[in-house]
Amino acid sequence: EFGEGDPQFVQQISKRLAMLPVSILFGSLVGFALGLTGGGGSLLAVPLLVDGLAIAPREAFGVSLAAVGATALVGVIPRIRAGQVEVGTGLLFAVAGMVAAPLGTWVAGLISETMLLVLFSVLMLVVAWRLWSKTAQKDNTPVGAACGADESRSTCQRTEDGKLRLTSRCAMLLGLVGLTTGFLSGMFGVGGGFVIVPALVLFSGMPIHKAVATSLLVIVLVSISGVASHFAAGREISLEITGLFVLGGVNGMSLGRVVSERLPAPDLQKVFASGIVVVAVFIVGKTIA
Repeated sequence: EFGEGDPQFVQQISKRLAMLPVSILFGSLVGFALGLTGGGGSLLAVPLLVDGLAIAPREAFGVSLAAVGATALVGVIPRIRAGQVEVGTGLLFAVAGMVAAPLGTWVAGLISETMLLVLFSVLMLVVAWRLWSKTAQKDNTPVGAACGADESRSTCQRTEDGKLRLTSRCAMLLGLVGLTTGFLSGMFGVGGGFVIVPALVLFSGMPIHKAVATSLLVIVLVSISGVASHFAAGREISLEITGLFVLGGVNGMSLGRVVSERLPAPDLQKVFASGIVVVAVFIVGKTIA
């Protein structure tokens, strides 16, 4: 412990004070991404925590899950009240994801931090490619238009009023995608929204705006499982940094929703995909160097 007049004590206090606005700013960027696309928050949170705040990668994954999950919770509540969330489909995704999240956390513990960051960067590049390629599709709302297949041959179909016909085959498919989402969540500390949104659109035929809202519900529940797995593995999470990220994230999410309603979705996806590529290249370059 340091006394109040100790130079090291003063240095620590100054460092913590300097981190306050930076943490809130970074949280705002994460919330902005969530409000904009319903996902991608953790893809930004992890590199910002590791390279911006000098937090160890394993702890950064835990803070990312907790902060993104809490921010998504604040964002999903008004959307549930507005009827924008398809709760049943979201719960199916979430339950499967919560089952697989501990496995992802366990696998992460077997891999070095350097390899984790490299794998995370590769994942980001794959996601960026997916986002960019989707912009070439003129209409990504119906399943048939989204994947270029006839809707009658799709595993999951909807009634004329838009309700999902949850057959056994459809439930198995959505459950499998949910398991993949949960595994990625536990391994890399990502909420999974960047996987959930296109999956809901492509595999369940959900309209894009409802998919964005529903993904927030899934992110909340999967993040809870991921954080619990993180603590169970004996890893720490900075409550101070997490709280600051959430504070900024709530404001950023509101701004993201406003921007998403005013700009064309294809343009937003291209900008977001480009940003992900830049961050991924930066992480790889710094890790290899």
